[in-house]
This record gives sequence, structure tokens and C-alpha cells, in this order.
Amino acid sequence: MKQQIAVVAVAAPLDKALSYRVPEALRGTLAVGMRLRVPLGRRTAVGYLLQIVEGEADDLKDVFEGLDAEPLFSAAMVALFRRAADYYRHPLGEVIRTALPAGLSGGQGRLAPLRESVYRRAPDSPAVRGARQLELLAFLDACGQASRSELLARFPGCQGSLRSLLKHGLVLEDSQERLRDPFVGQVIPADTVVAPTEHQQQALTIIDSALEGGGFQSILLHGVTGSGKTEVYLRAIEKVLAAGRQALVLVPEIALTPQLVGRFQARFAPRRTRLAALHSGLSAGERYDAWRRIARGEVDIVIGARSAVFAPLERLGMLIVDEEHESSYKQSEGFRYHARDLALLRGQMEGAVVLLGSATPALTTWQRARSGLSLYVSLPQRVLERPLPEVILVDLTVERPDGLLARPLQEALAANLERGEQSLLLLNRRGFAPYLLCADCGTTPRCPHCDITLTYYLARRELRCHYCDYRCVPPEQCPTCFGTELLPEGAGTERLEQELQNLFPAARIARMDRDTTGRKGAHQDLVEGMLARRLDILLGTQMVAKGHDFPGVTLVGVLQTDNLLNLPDFRAAERAFTLLTQVAGRAGRGSQPGRVYIQSYAAGHYALECCVRHDFEGFCRQELALREELGYPPFGYLVNCVLTAADAALVGRTAEQIAAGLREPAGRLGVEVLGPAPCPLARLRGKSRFQVLLKSPQRPALRHLLGRLESLRRRLPSGVALAVDVDPLDMI
Repeated sequence: MKQQIAVVAVAAPLDKALSYRVPEALRGTLAVGMRLRVPLGRRTAVGYLLQIVEGEADDLKDVFEGLDAEPLFSAAMVALFRRAADYYRHPLGEVIRTALPAGLSGGQGRLAPLRESVYRRAPDSPAVRGARQLELLAFLDACGQASRSELLARFPGCQGSLRSLLKHGLVLEDSQERLRDPFVGQVIPADTVVAPTEHQQQALTIIDSALEGGGFQSILLHGVTGSGKTEVYLRAIEKVLAAGRQALVLVPEIALTPQLVGRFQARFAPRRTRLAALHSGLSAGERYDAWRRIARGEVDIVIGARSAVFAPLERLGMLIVDEEHESSYKQSEGFRYHARDLALLRGQMEGAVVLLGSATPALTTWQRARSGLSLYVSLPQRVLERPLPEVILVDLTVERPDGLLARPLQEALAANLERGEQSLLLLNRRGFAPYLLCADCGTTPRCPHCDITLTYYLARRELRCHYCDYRCVPPEQCPTCFGTELLPEGAGTERLEQELQNLFPAARIARMDRDTTGRKGAHQDLVEGMLARRLDILLGTQMVAKGHDFPGVTLVGVLQTDNLLNLPDFRAAERAFTLLTQVAGRAGRGSQPGRVYIQSYAAGHYALECCVRHDFEGFCRQELALREELGYPPFGYLVNCVLTAADAALVGRTAEQIAAGLREPAGRLGVEVLGPAPCPLARLRGKSRFQVLLKSPQRPALRHLLGRLESLRRRLPSGVALAVDVDPLDMI
């Protein structure tokens, strides 16, 4: 006798889906996209229902229970999950767990719909005399029904009158779901609609043509900073919505989401367009409700960070990846996907247009456009014909600074303060100093769990590891020689803030980094402070460089640029050029022109010279020539195999065995096996780390070799873990 069989992706490190029998009690109650509780060995596990088929199920274990009243994703999303799991060599169940927002990815049932009372007037109710009761009844007559929260907001202190109306049968009570909406109470800003520039109109013509084509098309929107890319996004989405389809907008940082949401609300909220946000800055309940609204088809536009690429939109017409070059689109642990690349895959699978926007496109994206694999549109000028900022390179071999700021930058800051204009400073390192150094023997306190020095925080009198968050009080004496001169070496944003306060005591100074923006809303407070001109100088890490539009900023300074150029990574020059160009683009976005000072000991580096000239194409020519010679992306493909274990000797031996097992088939396929070698950060969170890098000019050959790697993975010794990072961005 044929029975119903549930095909389930269990949230566990399994390389295939499992089959379970659907018991009679659950027949007709389950649907693709629901979570199930199922047996797995001697324990229970959460799984995701992928398919229901008919067949012989006598030897299968039963599904224990369904955990959802409605599906969390559609059958169409299953195909995307499968493709993503296959490409990134990650277990399907864990892919789905990563895709779902926190609170939905597990099976504890700790999240549930929020319900509240709603009231309506009872038919044929007798007259009442109380003034407040009459007000309540008149309001219910006018609107039909109202929720408890609405009544309390409109009639404060009405609880007693409401109870009396209920007691005497004058009002009837029911309940309904109440959505946890992060936008409730927010003031929607006024929309500013301006006529598109000539270049914006040209871009929109190409985008509109792609949308009318009705199929997949990728488009690179290459626009200089301040050229109005967001306005292009808004107008393109208007076309998508008019065609009855939905739009998904990805941003690289959670901190940028409120600003972009504000722009979208201003444009679309008056038209009653339904928006939802998906990012980890929301509460678990807010994400739970947003996800379910999207899955029900109640949302037209989704805006979110990396994981929003999995939003369960069923009528997807356009995906926009803003600042597509950003490395934060790449997940660095667990399921190591790249949201931009999955956006392209999803657009291809669902016949949607994918718009990639950036002032400094990733070289892989740029090469795709050059080779004709995607359309290319350009916004080469700022709106209102505002000039790009003047970039001045401060050669520190000539201008030796006493502190962190060389004389030209100090003078420029002083002049800016006198004119009442705002300044922005970038120092991409947190804390007061990167480490403490014993002046007698050279010892530096190091993290006991990671292969790294501890960052010194002066204000908190604390040493901290930025990888595992280990913290301790700075020692009074050197643990090696018992010397008492432990001196802070190098500089971070905390030290820069102190120096600025000493130089400019009357200036209003604020710092933007992870240490000052951990509290919910703290980042937005700093943004609003800059927009309201309550701050004169904003300093910080690369957070200050990303996406902000501060019309009052006319001066930008960049410190310790050489730290960016000297990272042990073939992408160091690209990352430096991108960050410098992005932060330079914060200057001169208002009516006043901008200037940028970049301090460096390597003034002749081609990345800096191209930045001074705003020469993106010139940088690409030089960098791509080097990449092509070495066979690195976009002229080759990489997979980084990272092995970790508590035992350093064991992980080293295992890495040798993995490399040896791959070399013979790799040689036949034309794949280069580099290593094994200790990772640049050789010990992290108490685990020793080795890596084996696979490099190939052809993707199919590399993917074929990964099949051999999977068989080697099954023979790993106990205690050793292997992470496969396809298309890695972080080699450290």
C-alpha cells in the first residue's frame, strides 16, 4: 500500500535529504516549506519539508509533528536552496537554517504570532450615559472595529470604561494577530522627486528595456559617488511594481538599512506600497512577522542585508545589490555564501533583472561587464554637476607627523572648523592602540585563544581580542621580565579621538566604530547628529565610508593607509582603492566642494595615484594585468579548504593528507594545489588552523575536484573540522 513520504532536509551536517513516513494524523496538514520534528538516530531534530511523494514507507520512521501552521517558503525556493547547497558544498538543511531568520531556523517554538483584543459594537445595544463610554462607542461606530492598542492610544485611561461596556454586553471582544512592525511610529520623511539627469535617464532606458524583456538580465550600474544611484533604484522599482511584480533590495551593512528604508518610505508609503525589512538589527519577533508577511505575499518591496537574498518572494521582478563590491555580502563562517552571487543565481532561476550598483565595482563584476556577460550603464557625474572632491596625497616620508595627523591635515581641519563645515576622518582600526609593548624586553600581551596581540582600550583600562572577545585588565608588570614600562604602540580610533580633542578642544567630536554603535539606534543617532550639524568632526573605522550622505562634509582625512595596502592578500590593493574612493566620496556632496587628504608612506603606489585622479578604469587596467599574470580571479577560480583542530600537530598532519590526496587528481584536471600552510591567523578561538588552496583557470575542473574532497572529508580524524570556502574573499 502506498503511503505519503516526506522528503526532509534535516538541520544537521548531512549530505542528503532524508525520507520519513507521514502518519495518518498528519495527512493533509503538511505543506512544503514547513518545519517538522523528526527522529534522527537516538535523538530528535528539526527538518524542513522539501517534498511530499507517494511510495512504500513501511521501513521509514514517522514524522513526529509539524511545527508551523503555514509554510515558511515555497516549493520554488527549494530549488534555490538546492543549487546554493551544491555550489557552496554545504549541507542542505544547514543552508535552509541559515536562510531563515533567527527564531524560525530552530524548532523550539519560542516565537509565535502576537495576538491582541479587537472590539466592535454589539448589535441592538442599549443606550449609555457615561461620556467616555459614548466616545468609545462613537469611535467603534465610525471605524467598525478597533484594536486594544488603538483604543488606548486614542483614549488614554479608557480601560475601566471598556471593561464596563464589555460587562454589560454593549461591546463584543475578539482577537486578531498583531504584527510587530519596526516602522510603527516612525515619521516618514518628505520625498524629493527631481527630474533625472541625462545619464540617469540613459541608465533607466536600458533598465526599462531589460524589464520589458521579461527574463533574466544582469546590469552593472557604475556610478561615481553622489551620482544618484538610489534615484535610479527607486524609478526602476516603480516599473517593477507597475508590472505586478516584487522587488528585493540588498544593502551591505545593517546600519545603512534605516537610511535606505527612509528613502523608500518617502517615495512609496504614500502610494500604500507594502515594505518589509529583514536584517539582524530587528528583534526576533519583528523578523518573524516580516518573514511570514513576505511568505504570504503581503509585501511588495523587501530591503535587507545579506540573508535577505532568501526572502520568500514569489513574484520577483528585480533584485538590486547596492554597493555590490562590499565584502560583507560574503558570509565568513558556516554556510559561506556570497549574497551578490546568489542574487545573480536567483535572478537567473526566476527570470528577474539583477541590478548591481557601485562606484567601485568588484573586479570580477567589472570583468563580467567588459566581456559582455552583463549590461553596463554608467553615471559618470554627480547630480547637479557637483565636482568630485580634490584628493591630496600627503607623503609621510616628507611630512613627518608628531602624532597621528600630519601638518597639512591639521591645518585643513582647523580651517574647516573656522568655516563651520564638517569633517570626516577614517582610521580603520579600533581601540586606543593595537598592542602594549614592554619597553625593556619587547613582550606584547597576546590572546590565550588566538594568534594575535590584544588591543588596548584606554578609557576602559582593558585589553581585548577582536576575534574571540577575550578581555582582561592590562598587567601592571611585564609577565616576562617584570618591567613596569608597558607602552601603547600604534593607534586606533580611541587614540585619534583623544588627539583631536587635545588639538581642537572646542570642536564637537564623535566616534563611529563597533565599540560606539553596539547599542540599538546608536549608529542612527550619529547619522542624525551629522545631518543636524550637531557634530563638527566624525571619526571612525570603515563604517564612516559606507553609503552616508552628509551634505555638510567638505573635508575627509584618511590615516594609516599603508595598513590597507600591506595585508597578506592578493586583493589588498583593490580593497584599499575601493575604501579610499568610497570614503573620499563622502566629501563635497552638498553645495560646497570637497577635499580629501590621504596620508601614506607609499605615495607612489598605483592604487593611491589612481585614487587621486578618480581613475577607476586606470586602476582596473593595472590590477587586472597583475591578476591575469598570476591566474587569480577574475582570471581563475579559488576554493580555500580550512582545517581546524585543538591539536596543532593533528591538524597539520591531516592537512598534509588532504593535500596529498588531491594532488594526483588535481594534476589531471589542471588544478593547482597550494599548501598546506598555516593560516595567516594560525590559531583562532583555541583552534589551530591550516589551509589548502585550490586554484584553477576553469570552474568545472575545480568543481570536479571538490567531489574527491568530499570523499576525503568523510575520513577526517575525530576532532578535525574542514570548512570548504568556495570563491573565498578572506584569506586570513
